[in-house]
Amino acid sequence: MGTQSGCTDWHLIITNKYTMLIKNQRSVIINMTSKQRAYLKSLAGTLEPVFQIGKSSLTPEVTEAVGEAFHTRELIKLNVLKNCMDDPKELAQTVAERTHSQVVQVIGKKIVLYKPFKDNPKIILPK
Repeated sequence: MGTQSGCTDWHLIITNKYTMLIKNQRSVIINMTSKQRAYLKSLAGTLEPVFQIGKSSLTPEVTEAVGEAFHTRELIKLNVLKNCMDDPKELAQTVAERTHSQVVQVIGKKIVLYKPFKDNPKIILPK
């Protein structure tokens, strides 16, 4: 990928578990296998939503809070309230992009995001 002045190059790392795109020492999983996604969905089934996106939609404060939650959790579930007029799929993509995480699933008004810990991931994805 090309660079702009003052920007760091993107680096692509392909492992046997997943593909990661790294920029400025932050990693983003850019694709997962269906088996890995299914495993994360099964783990997310028992999770309660930790954040709610409401009438004011996706504010910088909500994005920041989700980003901070990834310091202690690898898998996060969000709830989009009925009074939010934005499309949950678009919100999921936006939050994932801003927090450098991966969208696992969007079902109705529930969003599940995944971001592995850099040093010692707790969730080990199947191959």
